[in-house]
This record gives sequence, C-alpha cells and structure tokens, in this order.
Amino acid sequence: MKLMKTMVLIGMLALVATPVHAKLKTVGKGDKLGFDPSQVPTDMKGAFEIMKVKCIQCHTMERTVIAIQTGIAPVTGQPFDKQATKAYGIKMLRKPKSNMTREDVKQVVNLMNFLIDESAKP
Repeated sequence: MKLMKTMVLIGMLALVATPVHAKLKTVGKGDKLGFDPSQVPTDMKGAFEIMKVKCIQCHTMERTVIAIQTGIAPVTGQPFDKQATKAYGIKMLRKPKSNMTREDVKQVVNLMNFLIDESAKP
C-alpha cells in the first residue's frame, strides 16, 4: 500500500508543469557569474554594457543570470518573466543609487526580455 501511494505521488509530481529553460551561455562563477557577450545581438550591445555597469551597483550579475535562467527571482521566489522585467525596471528607475535613465531602463528591460526568450528555446 505504501509503495502504491509513493508511485501515485511520483506520478502526480511528474504532471506538475514547471518552466524549463535552456541554459544561456555564461562566463565566470559565483558572484562573478555573467552572461556571455557573444550571445548578445549587435544592436543590444549598448544595453548589455549598461546592464554590466549599472545593475551591479546594487546586486551581482549572478542574481540576474539566475532569474533569467530559472524564470524565478532568487530573492522573492516570484516568477521572473517579461511582466517582472518591466516591474523591476520601474523599481530600478526609482532607486537613486541605480543612476539609470528611462532610456537605460528601457534598453535593459528589452535585453532581459530577449534573454528570457533565448532561455525558453529548447
């Protein structure tokens, strides 16, 4: 009977849909983890540079990489999707320490959305 309950539980867990994200190319490890610049399109290189310089003023790039790779924000545990990138962009715009303009935020949000799309590819 216990074995049957275990089998049913395993079967139910297998049916639970969880987001599966392809692994984006990264460089470094730990708090030095970042995205491989070779996967960033030429027209987004400027946004990539903004992200590398300004986003790490308050947190490591590792946090962003993990959020995009897993689809889960590491600190809050909330979904990290295109809706979340917009919300985080607005939040960062309001933080004086971020030193980001509206255009900076727009470019970085677009880049993160691109990376989210890339991570979702099989």
